[in-house]
Amino acid sequence: MTEGHLSVLAGAAAEWDRLAATLSAEARTSLARHLRASRAESGPQAREQALAAAAALLRPLLMGAGGRLGSAPVVHGFTAADLAVLVLDGHRMVGPVLGAVRDRLLAEPALDEAEVVARGGDPCAPGLIRLRGIDGRNRLPLFQFEPEPAHRRGHALRPRVRTVNSALGAADDPWGVADWWLSPNAWLGGARPAALLGRDHEARIDEAARCLTEPEGD
Repeated sequence: MTEGHLSVLAGAAAEWDRLAATLSAEARTSLARHLRASRAESGPQAREQALAAAAALLRPLLMGAGGRLGSAPVVHGFTAADLAVLVLDGHRMVGPVLGAVRDRLLAEPALDEAEVVARGGDPCAPGLIRLRGIDGRNRLPLFQFEPEPAHRRGHALRPRVRTVNSALGAADDPWGVADWWLSPNAWLGGARPAALLGRDHEARIDEAARCLTEPEGD
């Protein structure tokens, strides 16, 4: 049953720090291949087979540690999708706390890379926040772009967003910087920085960002 596969993969995500050290390079390559196949749009049967193969690889390791395998698709707040994130995407936005932040940010309005290209933009342009979705595709939060029609510029990156993203280190921490833009900010009176873009007080975004980048006492 799919639920059993999901439980194994969720359990592996919950114990990934321990399991990762026990996997050979060959086993890790196989696991990545199966998880990548489970993300592919190849139909439910192919996805089921990929999940089963990944679970079969990991089940002996979980049982060998004395763990009990259930049938719940969520284990200690971790899901099968979290395991794919850890193995394929290389970031730690998983589990009951950071996974919830990941899901919240991915639910925000965004463009995929093809949509950016279709509007004459460059999805790989420096200064852009790119968030990897659980399907393996990048999402580019919509607030970063000028609103349509932007006078024939297409969805060009807002200059202030480029500057602030670079100052806050979005290239190294896209999730943290996206969360800053899309969360209430006490310095801005509880407003989300992204909500001030294009408004009269947009310049206050720079000041709020400097609160994070300048040493205390400056």
